[in-house]
Amino acid sequence: MRPGLYFSDPACLEHDPRAYMPTHPDIPERLLAIERVLSEAGWLGWQRRPAPSAEPEQLELVHSARHVEAIRELCLSGGGPIDPDTFVGEASYQAALHAAGGACEMARALIAGEAALGFCGVRPSGHHAEGDRAMGFCLFNNVAVAAELAIRDLGARRVFILDWDVHHGNGTAEAFRRRSDVLFASIHQAGLFPGTGSLSDVGSGPGEGYTINLPVPAGTDEDVWLSLLEYIVLPAAAAFEPDLVLISAGFDAHLEDPLGGCRLQTDSFAEMARHTHDMARRAGAPLGAVLEGGYAPSALALCVRETLDALSGETPARSRAPEPVLTSRAAAQISQYWTL
Repeated sequence: MRPGLYFSDPACLEHDPRAYMPTHPDIPERLLAIERVLSEAGWLGWQRRPAPSAEPEQLELVHSARHVEAIRELCLSGGGPIDPDTFVGEASYQAALHAAGGACEMARALIAGEAALGFCGVRPSGHHAEGDRAMGFCLFNNVAVAAELAIRDLGARRVFILDWDVHHGNGTAEAFRRRSDVLFASIHQAGLFPGTGSLSDVGSGPGEGYTINLPVPAGTDEDVWLSLLEYIVLPAAAAFEPDLVLISAGFDAHLEDPLGGCRLQTDSFAEMARHTHDMARRAGAPLGAVLEGGYAPSALALCVRETLDALSGETPARSRAPEPVLTSRAAAQISQYWTL
């Protein structure tokens, strides 16, 4: 198997919200921890590539020109708060350009057949950013920009996006709410920021049924997460027949994470990666993941290492009996649109 491609850029380390909130959890040490652990593991055979800076026209596939310019101007002026959780400094605009550009370059390389797997170790995260609004630590929606680029410019017809961050990816959901060429699925903790992502929200208009929201209660462990993935999300994704699979790979559902309340273990993410990769391989679609949350650096680094190892390994995913309550409830909703 050709090695996976790991995209990163030093500029992503320069974004540091602690200049405005000393206790802010989105710290550069998150990436440093990931890359230290991967370096110790010989990068698992993955090939490192630079994450180039995105062009404004790429960002404007998803975001308004006004939004892109507002972020640029705020950073050039020295930075400041965008909302009570989201802060930028002078270097944040360049970091965000490289985060989005890395996701775009990954999509290009995957669709060109240069590799079957990719991972973007970038920050700031993106899945909360809406078309005209930065929020939730996110400036530009990296995975949404990559998906839109794949469809508009790279020849993809259908893109499947799986968001397993503990927070709902509201920005990605809104970007494709009325679309049938992007299937968006999110497993997330109910009641957390930003408060969106109810089971009943399945998209709208021509996109009805192409949004799958699976909220779970605080304290939920891997039995529920993996059941929802195996019996709800992936059957729908397989029926969708994607040309490209993208993961918004947040690791803040880990039991050690300070911002989430779920109880996933390090191997839980590896098993989700195996299931998703097995589906993508059967569909003949390349798979790329973009880092989102994960705020316990040591746990985050181990989760990323095990996820990359699972994606590029040959161990198949383990099937298990479905969890009865939440999985049945989700099936009643989603089976209106997909054969599960």
